[in-house]
Amino acid sequence: MSLKEKINADLTQAMKNKDSIRLDTLRSIRAEILKMDKSGMHREMNEEEEIQLLAHQAKLRKESIEVFEKAGRIDLSEKESKQLSIINEYLPKPLSKDEAEIIISNIIAELGEVTEKDFGEVMGIAMKNLKGKFDGKDIQEIVKSKLT
Repeated sequence: MSLKEKINADLTQAMKNKDSIRLDTLRSIRAEILKMDKSGMHREMNEEEEIQLLAHQAKLRKESIEVFEKAGRIDLSEKESKQLSIINEYLPKPLSKDEAEIIISNIIAELGEVTEKDFGEVMGIAMKNLKGKFDGKDIQEIVKSKLT
């Protein structure tokens, strides 16, 4: 089942359950899916594009949570947190830091002898392998620590 079909089915269920936060969250995801459909792709999104779309939605929620907490708007922060947890239900299970470090170590081992100058190359491969499964900022920190 594609993300689009799953979101539509869950949207119907949220309407029946009168779950307003889930309904708003799913509608925003569906709007992004429709925007992608109308962008002229002329095909269904692949799994990588679905993960990218969901990761972007999650990132927006995380940024909003930070802004609302700084502004002292706990009510809005809690709403964004609930939406983030709903989005996370559709994302692949995130890796632990140890698992990500192992994957990055394997990437470095496959490349052979690398130095700090090879940071961009290692980051590119790491981001490709870990996209949607681990935070990009944390990947960057791990790669930096491994290369120094």
